[in-house]
Amino acid sequence: MLYNYRYLLTNGWRYTIANFQKSRDRGPRVNDQIRVSEVRLIGDGGDQYGIVSIDKARSISDEQGLDLVEVSPSAKPPVVKLIDYGKFKYQQQKKAAEAKKKQVTIQVKEVKFRPAIDTHDLNVKLKNVFRFLDQGDKVKMLMQFRGREMAHKHIGLDKFKDIINQVVEESGASVEAPLKMMGNRAIAMLAPAKKK
Repeated sequence: MLYNYRYLLTNGWRYTIANFQKSRDRGPRVNDQIRVSEVRLIGDGGDQYGIVSIDKARSISDEQGLDLVEVSPSAKPPVVKLIDYGKFKYQQQKKAAEAKKKQVTIQVKEVKFRPAIDTHDLNVKLKNVFRFLDQGDKVKMLMQFRGREMAHKHIGLDKFKDIINQVVEESGASVEAPLKMMGNRAIAMLAPAKKK
């Protein structure tokens, strides 16, 4: 019987295929999920049992009270290890949590300036820029021009260059993306100084 593609999609075949692919990516096959005739069996302590039938491997795992876990499914024959699967999953979760804890995320903070910014407002914004750089975040500095300010962009750009130079000199930050105009905005990206 021939089905056209639209019929298969409307009758849920795509959904079942997607679910099947997701279920395969959940982790290693365990115990009854292993459906090969022969496996290379490794014990809990690392001792080698050699190539045995799957039935014999299951009987050995029942005797020892451990689970059969497929370690290397692409090997010929697949490598299966005798371990306590619950304990194994717990250790994997602990390792993942530890790795996530050590991971450093760098955020990009944005600070907007205007060409006619007053001295006090400029100092407040610069204080925020220095704080962000000290925390290890990147800073996207942005000067926005409105209306008639676009007619005298060069004045605002000179002021913006002076602000950027001041930040670089005082904090030791590096200019990651140099100053460029994008429409009515001038944008520069600063990265924090590398700590030794």
